[in-house]
Amino acid sequence: MAEAPVPAEDADAAEHELVDDAEAEEEEAERKPVVLRPGDRGAEVVKLQRRLNARGYYFGPVNGRYDEQTKFAVWALQKSRRIPVKGAVEQREWSALERPLRRRPMVSGGPADRVEVNLSAQLLTVYRDRRPVLFSHISSGAQVPYCQNGHCGNAVTPTGDFRVYRRAPGWTTGPLGAMYNSLYIVGGIALHGSRKVPLHPASHGCVRLPMTTSKRLYQIVKIGEPVYVRGKIR
Repeated sequence: MAEAPVPAEDADAAEHELVDDAEAEEEEAERKPVVLRPGDRGAEVVKLQRRLNARGYYFGPVNGRYDEQTKFAVWALQKSRRIPVKGAVEQREWSALERPLRRRPMVSGGPADRVEVNLSAQLLTVYRDRRPVLFSHISSGAQVPYCQNGHCGNAVTPTGDFRVYRRAPGWTTGPLGAMYNSLYIVGGIALHGSRKVPLHPASHGCVRLPMTTSKRLYQIVKIGEPVYVRGKIR
């Protein structure tokens, strides 16, 4: 049996619905953030790096490459917003970058300008005029005994209230390894840049930071800056 012809007005309505559906899908695709992973390149990575920089997480070049320094900045974002730490940037990360951080500081009533090191979260935060302006993923003391080049001790980052008492620009090499842009807070313990900043505590006691972040930290933190170290390694 031959099918009945579709009335012209019904055909127009059906075509209009198809157009509406296509436009809705396009709008949904525009609203849905692009998922980024280490190794990605392009304009979306440029957008990510710019937003991370604007929020105080990233201080490297805006080059459109999701490299290791960008990954460290993403880790810092995730730690500060209590998002599971992973390399991928998805909806939660993009949403977090849209709004400033609202959480209590680790040290209530501390000086307006200070550094806070949270060992539990493995996160460093710099405050200026009571506002957080720099966040960094860190790797602190590994919590194990060590002996290296005739030097033995326990790889522990001490907790307490300190001040930066010495600055050492560029690379310096000691019996326990190389350190970059070191800010000493007590004895031989320093906040410093490193090429190895894993997701777990791994240092001999110092607080390791990503290289690009350590450059910015060294620019803004001077002799006498209060440094508060709190927390426990889980």
